Amino acid sequence: MADRIIMLIFDGIGDRPVKELDGRTPLEAANTPNLDRYAEEGVNGIMDTIAPGIVPGSDTGHLALLGYNPYEVYTGRGPFEASGIGMKLSSGEVAFRCNFGTIEDDVVVDRRAGRIKEGTDSLAEAINEMDFDVDFVFRESVEHRAVLLFRDHSLGPFVSDVDPHDDGLPLKTSKAIDGDTSSQRTAELVNKFTEKSIHILSEHRVNVERQKKGLPPANVILPRGAGSVPDMKPLAEMKGIKSAAIAGIPLVRGVCELAGMDIIEVEWATGGLDTDVESIMSAVVDNVDRYDFIIVNIKGPDIPGHDGDYQEKIEFIERIDVSLPILESIENAYFAFTGDHSTPVTVKNHSGDPLPLIIKGDEVRVDHVTSYGERSCATGGLGRIRGSDLLNVLMNLAKRTEKFGA
Repeated sequence: MADRIIMLIFDGIGDRPVKELDGRTPLEAANTPNLDRYAEEGVNGIMDTIAPGIVPGSDTGHLALLGYNPYEVYTGRGPFEASGIGMKLSSGEVAFRCNFGTIEDDVVVDRRAGRIKEGTDSLAEAINEMDFDVDFVFRESVEHRAVLLFRDHSLGPFVSDVDPHDDGLPLKTSKAIDGDTSSQRTAELVNKFTEKSIHILSEHRVNVERQKKGLPPANVILPRGAGSVPDMKPLAEMKGIKSAAIAGIPLVRGVCELAGMDIIEVEWATGGLDTDVESIMSAVVDNVDRYDFIIVNIKGPDIPGHDGDYQEKIEFIERIDVSLPILESIENAYFAFTGDHSTPVTVKNHSGDPLPLIIKGDEVRVDHVTSYGERSCATGGLGRIRGSDLLNVLMNLAKRTEKFGA
């Protein structure tokens, strides 16, 4: 009888040695008795989500973890973000992932507008009233995130971002990447949209109130990650399994939806530091009998990684660890504990550093590793694998693969 597969993705879990932690990583410094026990009971290794040294996005990382080749199916971040908040795309439309940002004298001083949490629905409503050259839809997402969709089939998706991708840098000008005239038109529209957003949002009541409170105004829209609908074979067809996902962030939900997976709704899976990790684990227990494979994204560790806050990252890792015994009521399953990419606090961004990996289940070849960490797992029996191989490894253990050849 085949076993079930549960893949727990601790977003941004990987890190580098931190001087203030005596050369340990936040994961190595955290108190993780449950993860350490799972490492002792399982087989361990390290994983390059895409390939050694390649820096994954959360979108391309999850594509690889689901067994897709990101270089073949990835068209840009926008379509996944749009799908993740329920926007339906048709072929030929161009979607963008956006940030509400703060701009002063053409310099983006805060790409996340202080991680704004309230009022973005009113800001989005004002943007949607904009008189513009093409039909478009703009919708707020979680915190500072949003989605822009140009509903014009004459446009091309191959354009650069206006987002400078770091604070304190000037707003960029979008340009066509491939020189195609349809993408050139898209770039012109992106630049115009961004400029008009500044004029609309600068005097908006939400931003007036934020400035009175000493908060950074969300006075610019920063479109990025342009893309069109990807051509993805459903996971059920590709792997022959019934699958579902739990994810608090629309980007990962969108990847999984476009892979044909069910989305398990968890009310307090916010994608932020306030996410209820125990509710997520309980949802896995409640739904495990309905699926062959469940992937779970827990965003928390990634956020302090981007903020350079090693203490916050340690604390969230410890919150995850405390919640894990909830899963121990599940029988006949193989578990993987890993990440989608590293987000070192010293880098404040994603990196290509490999991720620690535990696989736990009845018939794994238990190795000598006794703690869950980047360096300890590197000595384990799995060695170093690619993210695109992980699901195959788990399916083999769970007796869900067929022989290749005679």
